[in-house]
Amino acid sequence: MERERETAVLRELVRRTASGRAGLVVVKGPGGIGRTTLLRALAHEAQRRGLRVVETAGARVRTLRLGAPDAAGVDGQTLARVGRSRASVGQVRVLPASPAVVAPPHGPLLTYRQVVGSATATRPTLLSIDDADRADLESVRVLVRMLRARHDRPVLLALGWRDGEESAAPLEWVTRSMSEVVRPRPLTGAGIGTVVRRLTDGTVDAGFQADCLSATSGIPSLVTGLVAGMHELGLPLTSAGLTAAGEHDIPVFGERARRLLHGQPPAAVSAAQAVAVLGGGTLTTAGAGLARLETSAFARSLRRLEAVGLARGSGPEAWSLAHPAVRAAVLRSTPPRTLTDLHGRAARLLHDSGASADDIAEHLLGAPAVARTPWARTVLREAAGAAMLHGAAEHAVELLRSCVTPGHEDACDPALVAELGVAESRVDPEACIGHLTSVLDRLTDPDLRLPALSALVGALTRTGRTGHAAALLAAQDNGSTAGRARLQLLEADMLMAATDSLAACSSLLETVSLRLDLPGASPEERALLAGRAFLATSRTERVSQALAAVNRVLRVATPITDSPVTLAAAAATLTYADRPADAAHVYQQLLEGTDTVPDRLRSGLLALDGEAAQRLGRLDDALRTTAEALGSTPGPRFTHHQALAVAVRLHALLDRGDVDAAEVLACAVPPDVIDDAWQWNEFLGARGRLRLVLEDPGAAVADLTECGRRQDLWQRANPAVSPWWYWAGHAHLAVGDRAEAGRLATRAEELARASGLPVALGTALELLASASDEPGRLQLFADAESTLEHGGAPLVLARARVARGRALLRAGHTGEARTVLRLAWEESHTLGARALHDEAHGLLLSAGARPRRSAARRSGELTRSERQVARLAATGRTNLQIAEVLFVTRRTVEVHLTSVYRKLGLSGRKELRGALGRPRPAGDVLAKGGQEL
Repeated sequence: MERERETAVLRELVRRTASGRAGLVVVKGPGGIGRTTLLRALAHEAQRRGLRVVETAGARVRTLRLGAPDAAGVDGQTLARVGRSRASVGQVRVLPASPAVVAPPHGPLLTYRQVVGSATATRPTLLSIDDADRADLESVRVLVRMLRARHDRPVLLALGWRDGEESAAPLEWVTRSMSEVVRPRPLTGAGIGTVVRRLTDGTVDAGFQADCLSATSGIPSLVTGLVAGMHELGLPLTSAGLTAAGEHDIPVFGERARRLLHGQPPAAVSAAQAVAVLGGGTLTTAGAGLARLETSAFARSLRRLEAVGLARGSGPEAWSLAHPAVRAAVLRSTPPRTLTDLHGRAARLLHDSGASADDIAEHLLGAPAVARTPWARTVLREAAGAAMLHGAAEHAVELLRSCVTPGHEDACDPALVAELGVAESRVDPEACIGHLTSVLDRLTDPDLRLPALSALVGALTRTGRTGHAAALLAAQDNGSTAGRARLQLLEADMLMAATDSLAACSSLLETVSLRLDLPGASPEERALLAGRAFLATSRTERVSQALAAVNRVLRVATPITDSPVTLAAAAATLTYADRPADAAHVYQQLLEGTDTVPDRLRSGLLALDGEAAQRLGRLDDALRTTAEALGSTPGPRFTHHQALAVAVRLHALLDRGDVDAAEVLACAVPPDVIDDAWQWNEFLGARGRLRLVLEDPGAAVADLTECGRRQDLWQRANPAVSPWWYWAGHAHLAVGDRAEAGRLATRAEELARASGLPVALGTALELLASASDEPGRLQLFADAESTLEHGGAPLVLARARVARGRALLRAGHTGEARTVLRLAWEESHTLGARALHDEAHGLLLSAGARPRRSAARRSGELTRSERQVARLAATGRTNLQIAEVLFVTRRTVEVHLTSVYRKLGLSGRKELRGALGRPRPAGDVLAKGGQEL
């Protein structure tokens, strides 16, 4: 591939030798560039033209062939094998064909003198020595001089020579008239495309070609190894696939990278190991120190590695290995003891240079003996604290465990063991209980003791030992104000911990009091009050009292004075009490007003905020926050911490009408990750709704029934907690079970009416009307609509209006149906609820109306900022006036308007009013005749 120039030179040399002329060719280049491949091509061409071919190598065993396959040999013998003598690298042995004849080992000089003296007497000969730079150079020098002295013999001597080896080169030993130098060049992007076609029968784009070229420097052996390895692993041959390849073991590529590396001088191997350990962007001074090389020798070694595609400069005086897969290959080929030593020295080197604790800690994990020294423990504890703050409890546990010798915890600093126990509370509760129980009596500092107690109570609760946790709480009440406050905080922690375990929740709710009469004067009281209110509301117990308690909490609490968990529990109570707008305000305070929210809580807050936004019909916000909550976590790695975000996102996608995206998301969650956490209840409910949309009501009933069963186990009876019962009712209707749908609706109506939950009540009335075949069902629909008009849930209201409009249409009340459906059509369009908008559109057509479908659908594709600008422009405001209203620049307004015109296919501002489908008075809709809305 891309060797046309080189092969043309070799063919010409073979032609000259075949015509009776002697010659020398040196195929010169770095390792992996393709010298051996070219020498093989030369041998093939020589055989094709009838030359005898003798091949060997300076460091490998090769078959020695003399022309034809039967290899008729020198002086009637057969030269069967060529290899290394035990005495000298590069020497060969000549083995006779008959076992009765014993021949002593000979060096290449004697062997090739025989070949030149006898083999060429009958026909021209190619003598090919690969890796000649590794052979006995003096013998090669003598051989070349002999060739020069016998230039009348038709012999072509071909030498494979590595760049940067012994300075003495074969060209110094002969006249230029006899010699040629062939330097294979790295592959280009087009050459990489050819490699892909030959190895996979596929094609790649220019982006992959460029990225592969950057990762391999075009070295053919690395290119073919990488492409073949990715193809075997099923990784896509794309830029993204190439990035992902760094996370996989690619045996073919790794072996070639290791072979290239260990073909380099020891200094280059040490330099590569140092860069692999330190990672990308290794400074020359740091790398040289770790490799124990002079900086000039280190830089020179990296340049050698760069020439063979293993390394590259990543900035002034900074180096990286060419690709993560190269780094993995270097690390795997480094002996374990050497690797441990390198990590230990790297940690100390970074520590002395003032590097961050996180960077140092990664190396200490690879050097266990060093990790237990005093300075290393200090670094590891600092890094673990940062990991806990960012929600990486597993990593914090790994760091802290490296500080503690197993079985010798009693001899360790109790503060260190307490830190380990706190980190283990959510990762390994049993280990947490063991560690904290062993040191609790030795912790006298309140700043250490209180977090340890909180973690221990939480671990005991999550493992179902609520009685032990309660006894531990009681022991903390010493009658003092401080003791009472500590007890309240620990009880709040216990309540929240119980929400992570079904067994703990069931046990706890049977024993603890959910009194809601605390004044909420202190942060500890507010934490306990918010936790109790959350659980009471979930169970539909004293919802009005819970709301009053939460209001007392929120009147005083701030993100600075109170725990984020306290405020989040209060906001969740508001959501479950059908107050999603108030809840969204609290979530925004937490997410935007302070930086004190740990990362481990942030994803949960984002999911809860997305839930509030979805209930309010703010679908763009719901999709944005759930995307942030999920991040780049793949479906198989979802835990219950992501389950609520997945459920909310599914509902928002279905409301938007993006069924394909919802189906992809649901299918990304494998069944084995669904445990008994309550968050997975919500996922099952959302997936049941999806299956109903996909017209699989039987599967929908199964999912939604299981969701309801689990909700009962968790005592989440409040119909405002989750809409699972609403979709379950419609799934039962789809399979013809009106009775079960009516039972679900009646139960929800009773609970919602008793607890003052307007949205849940209106939704239950709508489901009850849909399940009823009584004459009063139209009144039920009207009651549902009127209840929801003041519920603060516009999307639910629009859905109820569509249901009422359908019922009116079926009952023959066409005019009234058009009025109701028109409102739903406009509302769903404003909310961007395309699925509901399409449903309303179809019903309006059935009612004889003619809505402006295309404009309405296109406007739903606008962003929130674009819609704001477009609506203001439609009222006649100038760009400057719009900019002043929205507090943006005039240029920003112009950009948004340009995007609006493009998306809606408009030529200018005059067409905006009609395209946006602005609501008109009800009197504009005529009774009959298909008039436009």
